[in-house]
Amino acid sequence: MKKLLFLFVVAFLATSFTQKEITWVAIGDSITYLNEHPDEAGNRITKGYMTMVVDKLPNIHYINQGHNGWTSGGIANEIEKLGLVKADVYSIFLGTNDWWQGRPLGTITDYKNNAGNNTIYGSFRIIINKLQTLNADAKIILITPMQRGDFVYLKNMKNNAWGSYKEKKGQTLAQVADAIASIGRYEHFPVVDLYKNSGINLKNMVKYERLKDPATGQYKNYTYPAYTNIPFNPDTDEYPYPLDAVNMTYDGLHPSDKGYAAIAKMLLKVMKKY
Repeated sequence: MKKLLFLFVVAFLATSFTQKEITWVAIGDSITYLNEHPDEAGNRITKGYMTMVVDKLPNIHYINQGHNGWTSGGIANEIEKLGLVKADVYSIFLGTNDWWQGRPLGTITDYKNNAGNNTIYGSFRIIINKLQTLNADAKIILITPMQRGDFVYLKNMKNNAWGSYKEKKGQTLAQVADAIASIGRYEHFPVVDLYKNSGINLKNMVKYERLKDPATGQYKNYTYPAYTNIPFNPDTDEYPYPLDAVNMTYDGLHPSDKGYAAIAKMLLKVMKKY
């Protein structure tokens, strides 16, 4: 009898402490894509936010659905071709490319009425509809875009963009982040608001931007906001972010290991509940 009781207790404890296996599909742009492609970041990163999350929560298995340069509109347009699978958790981390490409926000009514892929709100409706079709019981996490500094691509300096300190086509990146957060409130989805709460901001995006002093032509290290008033010429200037300039990002936009750790920390607070 005692032996049976002992075996029962052992079986109960083993069952109690066995964590449920969870499948997580992470939908995003290059910030998500780079998790599996550190070489495309010039090996300035070692791991992305997904790897950092599953390092802490090994019962979670992720699928990377990050697509370089894509907007929510691009994801929505190709939603049936992406090979999305049924999962327990989906995260949607989009918006920064929508802002830079000048896609209109629209209104929450576009989301509520499933008004199509002409606005950011409408694109998110299409994406979320698909995920709920795959698994009506899945958890859906919305991740807002981070703030961003001046971006200069490591492999092609002509691919560059100003930061979120000014508008693009009459819209701020903050407005995009607020729109995504508003969808979360409407749907009662958890929102990981990187724009407001990650600690990644214009002051710590990089330590400095190395640019030519317009008066002397000599290179100087400019911090924010001084660098926003100094021109950069991709045809003649050196890459403005040497390794020593890396802080929360390695190129003004894409997170460094330090930046990814800040993202993972916020995401872990949500995902450990599952």
